[in-house]
Amino acid sequence: MPKSSLPSKRRGRLFRFGAAFVVLLAVAGYLVVQYITGGTGAPGCKVVSAEGDGATYEFTPEQAVNAATITAVGTSRELPERAVTIALATALQESALRNIDYGDRDSLGLFQQRPSQGWGTPEEIMDPAYAAGKFYDHLVKVPGYTRLPLTVAAQKVQRSGYPQAYAKHEPDAALLAAALTGRSGATLTCEGRPAATRAAGADAVRAALVRDFGRDVLDTAGAEVDGDGKPSPATSAPAGSGPGTVTLPVTAEKGTGGQSPRARGWQLAHWAVANASELHIKRVTYAGREWVAGNTDSRWRPIDGKHDGKNSADASGGAGAVRITTAQ
Repeated sequence: MPKSSLPSKRRGRLFRFGAAFVVLLAVAGYLVVQYITGGTGAPGCKVVSAEGDGATYEFTPEQAVNAATITAVGTSRELPERAVTIALATALQESALRNIDYGDRDSLGLFQQRPSQGWGTPEEIMDPAYAAGKFYDHLVKVPGYTRLPLTVAAQKVQRSGYPQAYAKHEPDAALLAAALTGRSGATLTCEGRPAATRAAGADAVRAALVRDFGRDVLDTAGAEVDGDGKPSPATSAPAGSGPGTVTLPVTAEKGTGGQSPRARGWQLAHWAVANASELHIKRVTYAGREWVAGNTDSRWRPIDGKHDGKNSADASGGAGAVRITTAQ
């Protein structure tokens, strides 16, 4: 009996090893596909510190889009960078900056807000701009929130069972906030692998800008599409949108709140890079630099001989323009 059972044991071990190998291959294949296609599991984006301390944070295109939306909603309300940092750290803890349709009990979305607790309908909460706005609505009611420890400020809004969990996200949130508010220029890059989940083209870029910043980002800025000077309503993004370049003049008078013109320009430029995969953006230029999708290092590079005042800001951080060019 012992001799006849040995082959069966060997076969069992071989079967288990083989099954495990197949599972590993499947997981590896999935990760490769996600990386190549720019799926939700792909890293793709990176923000670096402007302080020379070597701090970095890597994240996915999906996370980049949501972080840019959260930031745009905050700055459009003329809230300080500290408010944006608190919001980003909260979303990192609650959802890893993913717009998820599940959670504890009826919690949903970036901030895991609950319809049953008066945060809005499920459809509203699953809109990142709406969810961010509701978070800020509650945050600004917290007395002295900018001076409070981040965990305390976030907890007064969220009332989480794990209030200390927000603290570990503060360094990454601060890096993101500095870049996405435009205070730290040329610090955010993405590889820009095109996704197949959104309409592409200049109209889609305009629609996304209005979604995140509000209509004023276009209507009173003299924004142009393909240089025609007559932007069409940006409330939708037709699937058949054609190729083009969206030009966003940056002026001291244009809704910058507490931002300098230079910071406003870098916010718009970084917003475009964060949305590059979703909106098929292939090039962004501002302040004498350009980002081009598909570069192996995705750095912001100087534009040789093109300091014409339209693509760059002057030395004092004055007027300039952000130009966003789409691939389709």
